[in-house]
Amino acid sequence: MQSYKEEFIRFMVENEVLLFGDFTLKSGRKAPYFINAGKYRTGAQIARLGEYYAACYLANKVDAKTLVGPAYKGIPLAVATAIALANNHGVNVGYCFDRKEAKDHGEGGLFVGEKLCAGDKICLIEDVMTSGKALREILPKIKAEADVKAETMIISVDRRERGAGAKSAVEEAYEEFGVKVHAIVTMDDILEAIECGAIGGKEYLPAMLAYREAYGA
Repeated sequence: MQSYKEEFIRFMVENEVLLFGDFTLKSGRKAPYFINAGKYRTGAQIARLGEYYAACYLANKVDAKTLVGPAYKGIPLAVATAIALANNHGVNVGYCFDRKEAKDHGEGGLFVGEKLCAGDKICLIEDVMTSGKALREILPKIKAEADVKAETMIISVDRRERGAGAKSAVEEAYEEFGVKVHAIVTMDDILEAIECGAIGGKEYLPAMLAYREAYGA
């Protein structure tokens, strides 16, 4: 496992973003773990989070002119990633985000930040992907603004969990939209970190493996 991945898993545990126990998910499934990105609340946390997104961006050789952060959760993530890329890696990319409602005065428009232009390569930045709903909502807005090349997306965790069908939301995103989704870590990385002792939670490992067997994609 790449070092930044293991560091990120420990970071999630330290900040109580990755929790183990008995949880009922929005889907109704009973899960032995839960990921609560709402626990990222401070400047120090978002700065480190941006560095992990930047590491994923570089590790996967993403090439984008602009990072797009869908409102609302994607906004600070896109900004933090752009700052980390510029300050720590000498990579200067633009960032922008959508408004919930188009502005009809001043500069107007639906997007704030770097102007989207036809042919530009963009990378979407989000926290997690459960059903792909956010992607389905933002892509038509982006395409209505400009005919950009929306080919990549970065999320924090790929649960590798199937939805209504046999495929995961990440697999469906590529099949339906041609968007390749890169995750900082996957559920398999988290299981590996538990197994090798990088983080605690070995008592939950049997339940997690059973859950993976039942719902994994």
